[in-house]
Amino acid sequence: MELSKKAGLFIGPILFFIIRFLPFDLVSEKGDAVIAVAVWMVIWWITEAVSISVTALLPLLLFPFLKIMDIGDVGANYGSPIIFLFFGGFVLALALEKVNLHKRIALNIIKITGTTPNKVVLGFMIATASLSMWISNTATTVVMLPIAMSVINLLVNDADGFTKSDQNFALSVMLGIAFSANAGGVATVIGTPPNSVMIGLLENEYNIEISFLKWMVLGVPFSALMIWISYLVLVKWMYPNRDLVFSASKDVISAELKKLGTMSGKEKMVLAIFGVTVFLWIFRTVINGLFPALKLNDTMISIMAAIAMFSIPYNMKKGDFILVWKDTQKLAWGILVLFGGGLALAKGMSVSGIVDMVSAAIGDSHVSVLFTAILLITLMLFMTELMSNVALIAVLAPVVAGIAIGLNVPVLYLLIPVTIASSCAFMLPMATPPNAIVFASGYVKVGEMARVGVILNIIAVALLVLMFQFVVPLLF
Repeated sequence: MELSKKAGLFIGPILFFIIRFLPFDLVSEKGDAVIAVAVWMVIWWITEAVSISVTALLPLLLFPFLKIMDIGDVGANYGSPIIFLFFGGFVLALALEKVNLHKRIALNIIKITGTTPNKVVLGFMIATASLSMWISNTATTVVMLPIAMSVINLLVNDADGFTKSDQNFALSVMLGIAFSANAGGVATVIGTPPNSVMIGLLENEYNIEISFLKWMVLGVPFSALMIWISYLVLVKWMYPNRDLVFSASKDVISAELKKLGTMSGKEKMVLAIFGVTVFLWIFRTVINGLFPALKLNDTMISIMAAIAMFSIPYNMKKGDFILVWKDTQKLAWGILVLFGGGLALAKGMSVSGIVDMVSAAIGDSHVSVLFTAILLITLMLFMTELMSNVALIAVLAPVVAGIAIGLNVPVLYLLIPVTIASSCAFMLPMATPPNAIVFASGYVKVGEMARVGVILNIIAVALLVLMFQFVVPLLF
């Protein structure tokens, strides 16, 4: 066990007891109890002394014990509708992966974009982002990596060996995949966990609902712009692959598609259910307008899709279904628990008066709204390089909401760009699973990732500040 993990294992509970039994109040008796639990959770989340999902269970034990909330009230956060929205999204992703439809989609996108070196990089980035909107960033990167390695191996084994241009191309492909997986998840509610944590907080605490379509109107353009900028920085500035010519990549893509064969009946069925689900998510408000009695919401649509994957038979005689319950062993259950822990912590901060205290303190300080937004976005973006973005949002989202109230700014205006910032980790391999996966390929060094990453981080901060100032007020 690493020294940091060993230290964190003991420091977390020790700090909890110190804060809990201070001879004076920091906020109030209940508020201090919540701060003590939050500090314990943050220490364990940062050091990963135990699984981050196990850490998320602490409120379920400690909040009732410390008389912050009843067990029923704490437990309700672990069964919030937003968690079931994400559960349905996970099941959809599971079905796409099981029938290999995600790989077919990715290969066809790369084939369409072209086979010159820069177009191949762009193809990988678009394909990665398109998948990352719907399935986990990690799964997306795992799918894309072997395809990318096959193309890169053509350059390694060609007549002129592995030249500087070849190295730059390999770097651009690998970093492009990682950056697109991170930015692509921003595009939809289910694309990345921080989005769902924020939307759950807004629904639970402020009765504010953001529809699937409304998020996409904001998320897709930001994601597309960030990916386009990443592409230009990689291939035109930092790692250009001048004079690199190869056509064999087309053969690799064709060979991979040939391995998949023609589209199977199961793939078509999954594609149909997936298509209907996305259609319902996008046009839900129109459908509810035409049929008010339906009262459709995004969670209902998500669960409907999940049930369809398990219950619509592909072959009635054989009792063959797309998914069986055993398939859910691969489901990211820990992330769902993590959501619950984050929402429970947010609720604890609210009922204990911490959010009100932050709001009052900010309101009395007369701090510039724009300066506060820049500071929070920058802080979130660079902190997420060092710790889990879901854990970070779980702790900081309620505080950011309190700051927004104190500044007399709508909660959404500040919370949305700060949440998106948590998905813009481009600098370090340990920041996100996609970064770690491409780093493990052997074609990327820490310094090479950091050189591009710091530029993209600064650009992301600038874009998010512009979003705070102009875009979010326009849409919300």
